[in-house]
Amino acid sequence: MTREHRIIPHLRWWIGGLLFASTVINYIDRQTLSVLAPRLKDEFHWTNSDFALIVIAFRVAYAVMQTVAGRVLDWLGTRRGLLLAVTWYSVAAMLTSTARGLRSFALLRFLLGSGEAANWPGATKTVAEWFPKSERGWAVALFDSGSAVGGAVAPFLVVWLYHTFGSWRPVFLLTGLLGFAWVIAWRLFYHPVETHPHLDPKERELILRSREAEQHTEARAIAGGEGRRPVAWSELLRLRQTWGIILGKSLTDPVWFFITDWFAIYLVSKGFAVENTLLGFWIPFLAADLGNFFGGGLSSHLIRRGWPVLKARKFVILICGLGMTLLIPTVFVSSLPLLVTLFAISTFAYAAWSTMGLALPSDLYPSSTVASVSGMSGTGAGIGTIISTYLIGRVSDRYSFAPILVGASLVPLVATALVFLLIRDQPGQRVERC
Repeated sequence: MTREHRIIPHLRWWIGGLLFASTVINYIDRQTLSVLAPRLKDEFHWTNSDFALIVIAFRVAYAVMQTVAGRVLDWLGTRRGLLLAVTWYSVAAMLTSTARGLRSFALLRFLLGSGEAANWPGATKTVAEWFPKSERGWAVALFDSGSAVGGAVAPFLVVWLYHTFGSWRPVFLLTGLLGFAWVIAWRLFYHPVETHPHLDPKERELILRSREAEQHTEARAIAGGEGRRPVAWSELLRLRQTWGIILGKSLTDPVWFFITDWFAIYLVSKGFAVENTLLGFWIPFLAADLGNFFGGGLSSHLIRRGWPVLKARKFVILICGLGMTLLIPTVFVSSLPLLVTLFAISTFAYAAWSTMGLALPSDLYPSSTVASVSGMSGTGAGIGTIISTYLIGRVSDRYSFAPILVGASLVPLVATALVFLLIRDQPGQRVERC
């Protein structure tokens, strides 16, 4: 006698919800250090340059492992790959409670970055496997919004835990535990589209039909019709679209990571206490959350109205590249509400831009190669963030945050120009070689 499985309507969006939860936990784990940074700097007598070294340790691992994780995910599959990654970084987050100084913090942040690097390639690959192109903007916005939600939740959670226990060590231990709850849920709930026992047959047919149509166009353009195996890195790097994705993300992600890693320290440098700015602290992250859905929603709306996919994505990229320039006026602002508002507009624009950047690999490449391309763009972003983090520590110690804010406003304009130059609209969305 066979057991009947309950059908879950719109199961792909439940899968998207799990990706969102993973991203929230990912950001809570990394933001724990950023929120505690002012206290840790006092306790261990760190300069901004010292703190930058700890952040760089995370970024080095994150940069290298984005490309490695992308290839591993294409090899292992999303189910096993994300299980391994979340388990890894949850253990690393908990072990941070044992840190004794600059070197041990740097080592443990390196381990954390090694695991967290798989989240975005894995989520992007899952979206490519589970969603038709017309829905991917929304799906990417859903999981990517977890970064903003995690960033917004972390200050309240971390400050509350710190005051509850009177020490920073239990904070790392308890926030690290969150990942294990996700691992259990993912292991029980996630299965491939072809074999998922709770997937409605009509929804399965919709997903597989969309995937088959893509393999007939994009896979043939990249690998002579072969879309079921990952394409070699050397082959991908000969495509101008790959460089457009890599360089675009490399020049915009440092803006976001400047805010996530340094916002608490920046507010303290402006004379504000962290406890007195909690409400203001989360507003840029909430704005980023809204920006994710604005970017995904606007591009999906334009596609449904008949716009070509790339034209819709690039329209959002253009208007949001301009929106990030509003970090420049923060140099001259001393009012907390106005300062937070300008940061919020910039993070809104960044998040919408980022959602488009994350969607591009699934728009241009077959699902068997999406995580590899996404991982390479993550490595590029990691290298850009490492360079910017070093410069932030040096410049803020010697001068101020003013030059950093000006640079963070202008560099995204360069990224936007490169996307338009390197990712050309092609009939049938076919990729183009350099």
